[in-house]
Amino acid sequence: MSLPNSSRRSFLQTASVAAAAASVAPYAAFGARAPKGPNETIRVAVLGLRNRGSQSHIASYLRAGERDGNVEVAAVVDPDAALLQTHGVKKVQDKTGKKPAAYADYRKVLDDDSIDVISVATPNHWHALQSIHAIQAGKDVYVEKPVSHNVVEGRRIVQAARKYGKLCQYGAQCRTMKGTREMVEAVLNGEIGEVKLARGLCYKRRPSIGKQSAPLQFPKQLDRNLWVGPAADEPIYRPEKSTAGIYNPHYDWHWDFNTGNGDLGNQGIHQMDVCRWGLGVDGLGDSVISYGGRLGYEDAGNTPNTQVSVHDYGDKRIIFETRGLEIHGPDGRKTGNRIGVVFYGTEGTAIQHGYGSSSIMDPDGKLVRNIKGGSDQDHYDNFLDAVRAGDASQLTADIEDGHLSSALCHLGNISYLLGEQTTLEEIAAAQRDATERETLADTVEHLKQNGVTVASSPMRLGPQLSLAGETFTGPRADEANSLLTREYRAPFLLPSESEL
Repeated sequence: MSLPNSSRRSFLQTASVAAAAASVAPYAAFGARAPKGPNETIRVAVLGLRNRGSQSHIASYLRAGERDGNVEVAAVVDPDAALLQTHGVKKVQDKTGKKPAAYADYRKVLDDDSIDVISVATPNHWHALQSIHAIQAGKDVYVEKPVSHNVVEGRRIVQAARKYGKLCQYGAQCRTMKGTREMVEAVLNGEIGEVKLARGLCYKRRPSIGKQSAPLQFPKQLDRNLWVGPAADEPIYRPEKSTAGIYNPHYDWHWDFNTGNGDLGNQGIHQMDVCRWGLGVDGLGDSVISYGGRLGYEDAGNTPNTQVSVHDYGDKRIIFETRGLEIHGPDGRKTGNRIGVVFYGTEGTAIQHGYGSSSIMDPDGKLVRNIKGGSDQDHYDNFLDAVRAGDASQLTADIEDGHLSSALCHLGNISYLLGEQTTLEEIAAAQRDATERETLADTVEHLKQNGVTVASSPMRLGPQLSLAGETFTGPRADEANSLLTREYRAPFLLPSESEL
């Protein structure tokens, strides 16, 4: 059945080397800790100090400590000696007058029994290993999204958390913010009728990151071995400064599959999580297919800047659109970034405009009500409250949900990576109904608005891959299953389930 794009249009028009030989053996089991008393201090170590680590993690824990007097950023960790001081030690000391412990190597802070919480804000390729080791060391964990770099390691975090009885919250602020939470509750409670389609939209401008002929040299203050960790130590041809104006290992790693997951796994994981949540589906669905490309420029990146992924759950479906070129509205004018989710119901639609802002619409597209509220701080407070209570059921974003939603992004990328460049006609033939054909047409129009024609810049079409649980079955299953994990660079190895 073809579904109207009026809600999508409404959405678009709405504003808003030192450790090279070190051992990475599993840590001994500590078991679940007793709840913290109301006046006992929760001591936090923050791993990764650029952007999220400094501006969100440290800042939020400091605010909680200033307000309640019982939360302390006791340690900061980063392999960049300069960031360690400017974005870690100095930030904490300037605010509290106390100097936190500082480490280049996260493994050293795990040996400190006085640390209660490890807060992970490192690049994606580090998320799972650091979270698992922290859990094995008896710490509760807050880990940024996506929780993993691949499907297998995401499941391994869940297994570790359950085995050692530790709390693990992932950085999905939408799950705590009223503006999204109440909208999802309305959808699940049937306010817009039966819902079989959720559309995730990650329209976020991502300019070219450039490319240089000689491999990038890491500065002396940045320990390359500790930064690369479990990823492949490959030559990097990105320029010294990132698109954000900072030394590029601290940001442009997002656009390299060796360390990142593209914008589908960067920004898009937030919207993918809301899609899965609002549809009320568990697991990874029955199949996935993806198409797209890195179009409009040639640079050192290899992740797609234009991508559509379709996830089937029997009679329910997620269609996810990622666009990194200039964003235009229905009238062709540039609009700026747009991120959100649309749920299509038999009795209306629900639209998430932003993390803390949503709307419920009637079947004619008229506004029923707006829902607003929530902040980044709410999510950290929820985590800290659960840690203090020693009660994982209080978490609004438990690691199981984080794994499943992150894994959906990984599945879309797996289909894409197994694909080949092909004609628009072949991509069109792979669309199964009017809704998917309409999505393709809109994607092609978006490319045209940015001066890209699919005839001269063909997109890659991935295979439709069938799933049984968290394993691929059917045609090309062996190839796809090989991409559910990665080769880990010794000694930074992912423990097997039996090694946890």
